[in-house]
Amino acid sequence: MKSNIAALVIMSASLGMISSHSYAQVAGTQPLGVSVEESTDLILGWSAKKSVLNKPVYNENGERVGVIHDIIIAPDHSVSYAIVAANQFLGVAHHDVAIPIEQLDYTNGKLVLAGATKAAIKAVPEFEYTKMKATPTPRSEFPHH
Repeated sequence: MKSNIAALVIMSASLGMISSHSYAQVAGTQPLGVSVEESTDLILGWSAKKSVLNKPVYNENGERVGVIHDIIIAPDHSVSYAIVAANQFLGVAHHDVAIPIEQLDYTNGKLVLAGATKAAIKAVPEFEYTKMKATPTPRSEFPHH
């Protein structure tokens, strides 16, 4: 019994050394994927799909005022706007509006847009995707790359 446990420990240690050598990322040599520092950012970050998209937006009084439909990312890679659908309740047609991301907060487990009401969001000019470019601009066309 002891020899079986010892063999498992030795085999596990050997496999661990083999796998760590074959999959280790070395700074400056990894052509695809993320660096070790970026991995930490991933672990500490959050998923837009799981945490934000299609989630309700409330005002500071706890009243539901819309739903997040999309996140707009600027060419500099910053998250710039949340597209909030107003009036999407019980299958009624919605009115998408662009809200600067810094106006949203995450409070008590809810996305909060302070000062918002259904009427106020409905009064914001409608956001139209047709005004956006159909395809992203290549990175080489930006002056800072």
